[in-house]
Amino acid sequence: MTTSGRKPVASVRKTRTVTNIKTYDKGAKPYTYQVIEGDTITSVAGGVIDERLVTLYVNGEELATVMCSPIQLEALAVGFLFNERVIESYADIGHVQQNVAGTVIDILLTHSDFNPPRRMILTSGCGGGVTWQQLSQSHPALESDFTTRPDIITQRMHELKGEARLYNLVRGIHTAVLGDTSGLLVSAEDVGRHNAVDKVAGQALIQQIPTTDCILLTSGRISSEMLGKAHRMGIPIVVSRTAPTSITLQLAEAWNICVVGYVRRGSMRVYTHPYRLGLID
Repeated sequence: MTTSGRKPVASVRKTRTVTNIKTYDKGAKPYTYQVIEGDTITSVAGGVIDERLVTLYVNGEELATVMCSPIQLEALAVGFLFNERVIESYADIGHVQQNVAGTVIDILLTHSDFNPPRRMILTSGCGGGVTWQQLSQSHPALESDFTTRPDIITQRMHELKGEARLYNLVRGIHTAVLGDTSGLLVSAEDVGRHNAVDKVAGQALIQQIPTTDCILLTSGRISSEMLGKAHRMGIPIVVSRTAPTSITLQLAEAWNICVVGYVRRGSMRVYTHPYRLGLID
């Protein structure tokens, strides 16, 4: 007998819902879980996001261990090397190969003068990526006159939702996209916000898509490291469904980058350099 007047869990009505787990693509794994809604317990044969450690080797030297989603791994490797200034373009990559298990990526550069950092790197999901590239206001401000309109930002964010394939299946993953005033150019998903941005950079390099004077949109919080990646790609407008951090805004002010957060249909918050959206600075 319960004192609250509610039915004990053991006596609630149970139902079973089955989804077709065979439809899950790489990046998600089948997993059965229980959903409690009021007095009903539903057993769902659903799925969860796949996550694993992937080690990057450059010219035979171990460079980094990345906690990531096992999709778009070549793009992740290439974008990571670019954003960490190991390479300047895709032309610096001689060969990229991953092992069968998808736990190791070997990158051979077209030059041999690669010196790995003194310490290894562990970069992961929402906890924040750790890199050896120190962000500071010593980097020059972007010399870009790129501007657009608020309705373009809203439209690109709406399109980002359509690219969130794994998120729509099982949740628990971030989406990042590169766009311009005409539409989306590149999209990526990963458990890590930073990884998703690296994948966008890598896909753009591989496909020879210029990233300067474009818009970077992400589903996650904009950290200072993510803004550093945007600066590296020459992107003057960075947009999120959520918030930036205080250091992000300090860097954005210095780097001439417009930061927009909390984009919803009909509303958004413009934190820095509003002139890029046609507003008074």
